[in-house]
Amino acid sequence: MRVPGFWSFAARSFSLQFPAAGPLSCRLLGPSQATRNMSSKRKMDHLERTAGNNRQNALYPAEVRGIIKESETVKRLRIAVPPDFSFKAGQWVDLFIPGVEKVGGFSMCSGPGLLQREGIVELAVKYAKHPPAHWVHTMCTVGSQVAMRVGGDFFFDPSPSDPSVDLLLVAGGVGINPLYSILLHTSDLLHRNQASGGRDFNIGSAHLCYSAKNTQELLFKSSIITACLEFPDKLSCDLHVTQQITDVDSHLQPFINRGRITEEKLLSHVDLQRTLCFLCGPPPMIETLSKTLLDFGLPKDRILFEKWW
Repeated sequence: MRVPGFWSFAARSFSLQFPAAGPLSCRLLGPSQATRNMSSKRKMDHLERTAGNNRQNALYPAEVRGIIKESETVKRLRIAVPPDFSFKAGQWVDLFIPGVEKVGGFSMCSGPGLLQREGIVELAVKYAKHPPAHWVHTMCTVGSQVAMRVGGDFFFDPSPSDPSVDLLLVAGGVGINPLYSILLHTSDLLHRNQASGGRDFNIGSAHLCYSAKNTQELLFKSSIITACLEFPDKLSCDLHVTQQITDVDSHLQPFINRGRITEEKLLSHVDLQRTLCFLCGPPPMIETLSKTLLDFGLPKDRILFEKWW
C-alpha cells in the first residue's frame, strides 16, 4: 500500500492520547451504569470514553479508495487496509488523520466479508464540526492517507460450534452503522451455509428495527431490503420514519412504519430463550428500549448496546 511519510505520523499518534470530541462507542450493560455515565457534566472525548474497551495493539496505515454520498449529511468512505487488518462485525476504529490532532471514533458499516473479498472496510460519517468528521466532509479525497486501530466489545462473531441465536438489531440514526455490519455478516454466514449445505454455522434469524427522521436518512435501506428479500425466512426489517413530510416511494412502502419504534413492535420479535439484542443510537432511545427489554424478562447479558453522544 502506498503510504509515503505516514508511519512516522501513525507512530506518534499511537503513543499520544489526543483529546477528541468524537462519538462514543462503548458497550454498557445495565441502566445503573448508564445513569452514572450520563451524570457526568464534563463531556469526555472518544479516547477517554472508550479507555475501558478492548483495543487491538496494532495501528494500520490505510488509504481512502472511494467516497460515496449516502445522504445529505452522511458520507461513506471505502478504505483499503493491509492484509493483516482484521475486525469483528460491530466494532469501531480509532481514526488518525494527518494534520488533525483529535482522534475520531467511527463504527465500521461493512462486514468482515468485504474485507476478505476486497481488502476494504467502510465508514459512514455524519457531518459535524467535530474535527475528524469535518475533515471527512470537507477535506478527504480519494487517495487520502489515514491510520486506524480497531476496538470495541460490541460485536457478533459466532463460531461454527456456537448454538443458534435470533438477533434483534435496534438502530436509531447513524447508530445503524455497527448493526448494518452485523446484518451483513449474518447474510455472509447464510451464504456460506447455503454453499456448504448448512454444515458451517448454526444461524438463527435476524430482525432489524431502524428509525430515522425520513427515508432519505435511512442509510443502506436498499441493501437492507435486498438482504431481507434474499433470505425471507431468516432476515427481516421494520424501517421507521419520525418526520417524513413527503410520500414514501412505492418500493419502500411495505417496509416503512411512520413514528418511533414502539414497545409492542420491539417485543413482538423477542424470544426470551433465543433472542440476543444489539442496540445502538441516541442515549434516551437506548435507555428506554433496554429497560423495556429487561422488564419483559430478557436476561441482562442478552442486551448489548452502544451509545453515540
